[in-house]
Amino acid sequence: MTVRIGLIGVGVMGADHARTIYTAAGGAELTAIHDPDRERAESVAKSCGGARVVDTAERLIADPGVDAVLIASPDATHAPLALACIEAAKPALVEKPLAATLEECRAVIAAEMTAKRRLIQVGFMRRFDPGYLAMKQALAENRLGAPLFFHCQHRNAVGPDYLTSELVIANSTVHEIDIARFLLDEDFAFVSVTSPRASRRAPGRQPQFLVMETKSGVVVDVEAYMDSAYGYEVKGEMVCEAGAITLSPNPPIKLREAGQEVFAVEPDWRDRFRSAYRDQIAGWVASIREGRPVGSSAWDGYAASFTAAACIEAWRSRTRTKVTLADTPDFYK
Repeated sequence: MTVRIGLIGVGVMGADHARTIYTAAGGAELTAIHDPDRERAESVAKSCGGARVVDTAERLIADPGVDAVLIASPDATHAPLALACIEAAKPALVEKPLAATLEECRAVIAAEMTAKRRLIQVGFMRRFDPGYLAMKQALAENRLGAPLFFHCQHRNAVGPDYLTSELVIANSTVHEIDIARFLLDEDFAFVSVTSPRASRRAPGRQPQFLVMETKSGVVVDVEAYMDSAYGYEVKGEMVCEAGAITLSPNPPIKLREAGQEVFAVEPDWRDRFRSAYRDQIAGWVASIREGRPVGSSAWDGYAASFTAAACIEAWRSRTRTKVTLADTPDFYK
């Protein structure tokens, strides 16, 4: 069975997804594309095997020649398009966030539960990264005892103009929120946020430092700095009772010359997580063919956004804030 994929949105991330489906997604083909910029859609379609360009997202979802939909359009469109996919009984991989508001997240969850079938996967690609998967495996083996701390760094070279201090949390550190939930298999109980002064390179937003406490007492801290200038870098160290598990730097080689040892730092997230994006799409396609969900569910997307909202509340109030997320429904266990 070949899974015929329709792609909605071919901006920076969507165009990358198109190339991945075309070149590296075995058992799938890129069948249809929609983007409000038709010229851009046609250019991507031409470079990826000649997929059909469809006038509207709704027509793409309803197209009988499309088996599944990848949604990489702007955030505000995610929930309406996810709901349309559920109504059409078509699996969808939705780039994070699941929705622009928590109310919309809950609407997607309610629709999926009413349909009695898990159709939505949220694009938290770190769950497919080899380093994080190895970290989860090491935790499962329990050689080092129970986890105590999870230290995270998330740095970007230059943040986009629209990125505010709040969006540093909602659009960036939400990745750390999701991967911590995935690694530790639990939700957060309390959060607090401290901000240093803004960088002179980005006076309109502050870097953020989050401290999150899980229900069992693991402390997760995240340094999020979106204007580091030198490149894109993600680090993680899980400190356990009898040792630690540390993500290795991603570049495969180091160079020694002129009295220095150096390695390259990726320019952005696409290079750093290229294999994770590829494996995420491959896993999604396999899940459609085999009828089993993988990756972040709609509930996981909601939980990450809910926790991020609690962090924003903590940042505004400058207080340690309780996270009141409900227990995971049995439907998503």
